[in-house]
Amino acid sequence: MANPGQEIDRIRSEWGEKLLILGHHYQRSSVLRHADETGDSLELARKAASRPEAERIVFCGVRFMAESADILSGASQHVYMPDVSAGCPMANMATAESMTKAWDVLTGFGDDWLPVVYVNSTAEVKACCGRLGGSTCTSSNAARIFEWVFSLGKRVLFLPDEHLGVNTGHDLDIPDDRILIYDPDREGGGLDGEDVGNARIVVWKGFCIVHVAFTVDQVARVRDVLPAARIIVHPEAPKEVVRRVDAHGSTSQIIKYVENAEQDSAVVVGTEVNLVERLAEKHRGRVTVKALSPSVCANMSRINEENLLALLETWPEQNRIAVPEAVAENARKSLTTMLEL
Repeated sequence: MANPGQEIDRIRSEWGEKLLILGHHYQRSSVLRHADETGDSLELARKAASRPEAERIVFCGVRFMAESADILSGASQHVYMPDVSAGCPMANMATAESMTKAWDVLTGFGDDWLPVVYVNSTAEVKACCGRLGGSTCTSSNAARIFEWVFSLGKRVLFLPDEHLGVNTGHDLDIPDDRILIYDPDREGGGLDGEDVGNARIVVWKGFCIVHVAFTVDQVARVRDVLPAARIIVHPEAPKEVVRRVDAHGSTSQIIKYVENAEQDSAVVVGTEVNLVERLAEKHRGRVTVKALSPSVCANMSRINEENLLALLETWPEQNRIAVPEAVAENARKSLTTMLEL
């Protein structure tokens, strides 16, 4: 009997251009070897939209990514996931209802706010952002989107990741005391009028489990053991870590950082370990690549060759990701604003 990988390859060849398999950078290599396109979440969603001949799109990632692919792809294209339980805890830390409540709190202090929503968010939160005239952002263009808000004479409500919001503000030379944290579990987000009056950015109290695993102590150990190594982390890491390393950047920026590293140098990377291990293998003999800590995304790990094969064999309707058009329309507005900028 053929193994799952061989069966996937056989089915893949039968479908031809009518099937598009997308794989996020954080997937294990056994899954990514079947992907037609590999990239970060928004990059893959845009590739889905650019392939109208693909009737079926399989997203090997987590749910919010597949939702974005469905929002941006055509009406004749259907998006599926091998395991629809692969969610994102951070994305689930903000809902449209809790975001609306935060918006009401902030606009009670003034009407000069605009929402910026990380693409790592649910379709409903993106739709709420679109209704309010805001924009989505990625970890690589967050600073650009914040600057757009400021250019309009507005202030930023950013969600759902506290750390990306704080680190982006710091990159733009905004003092920490002008960046507030909105805690959805506290009355009024834990804000008061005097603090809000001084703030330029309010960030949601949310986090990525993978990236908050990185610590100052880990950075210190690397400095002791590999003093010549360069350290780069994802900006979803806490500010205390980001401010002690050599660089921070999105997944794509981390990949480029390693690619541009000098011969026989060492780079220590703080992001999901599957990507770090692939970078280490790809650059073996040229650059030594190590993980700051072997942090794994458990939800990404839900996708494997077995459930990918099961999807391709039977196409169960429960594995389809279909964002209701009423939600998709407004979510598309927030995504389009970012893409136009």
